[in-house]
Amino acid sequence: MGAGPAKLWIAIAATFVLAAPAVGQDLGKIASDILHRSVPGDKSNLTKGDVALGLKEALNQAGSLASKRLSAKDGYMGDAAVRIPLPGLLGDAHKKLQPFGMAGTLDDLQLKVNRAAEAAAPIAGKAVSDAVKNITFDDAMTILRGGDTAATDYLRKKTEAGLRVSLKPQFTTALGQSGALKSLDTAVAKYGAGLVKTDTKTWLAEEATTGALNGLFYYLAREEQAIRRDPVKRTSDLLRKVFGG
Repeated sequence: MGAGPAKLWIAIAATFVLAAPAVGQDLGKIASDILHRSVPGDKSNLTKGDVALGLKEALNQAGSLASKRLSAKDGYMGDAAVRIPLPGLLGDAHKKLQPFGMAGTLDDLQLKVNRAAEAAAPIAGKAVSDAVKNITFDDAMTILRGGDTAATDYLRKKTEAGLRVSLKPQFTTALGQSGALKSLDTAVAKYGAGLVKTDTKTWLAEEATTGALNGLFYYLAREEQAIRRDPVKRTSDLLRKVFGG
């Protein structure tokens, strides 16, 4: 056996020896992780157009997954990371009364607020998808080479004010349909009309919109992180070209 073939067999044998401790693990995933490791944007053939389109595809995918997750029953209420608390003095009263089982009215209000957010999540997701279209070529490379949530951070900074204005009427409708506004009247009558200085329905709609957007951007960021870190999440040729693999 010549020197060349001998070296080849040694390399193959070494591969199997190194892989031996991985028995019981997903060897396919290990191989995939190794093969897909690369620094985003390090390919010389990437253009700003590629990067912009890749980021938009990634954010659209992330927004769709986040919206789907949050719009499911208990998407907000059943998830401690994004559950919307009651705001202000109502929230303070809720925290004090709940341990004693005396917060039934406020429990009901919180549930309905979160149900309203779940109902409005698809509308919020569509608004984010529309906003993604405005990412510019000039910003694309900077976002790509930023942190794990750079695209989400950019999108939130650029769009949150507009999203809040456009989504508030939707949340007001959802709050009415969920019964939250009726429950709010009951809660305010029971715990004091002086709890809030502005119109209570407007106040609750603003607070619910804030909580719902916080939840949406939270999971948008999580999905962006997954696409940047996990090759399996890069489900198209464009995403693999831009993010590696």
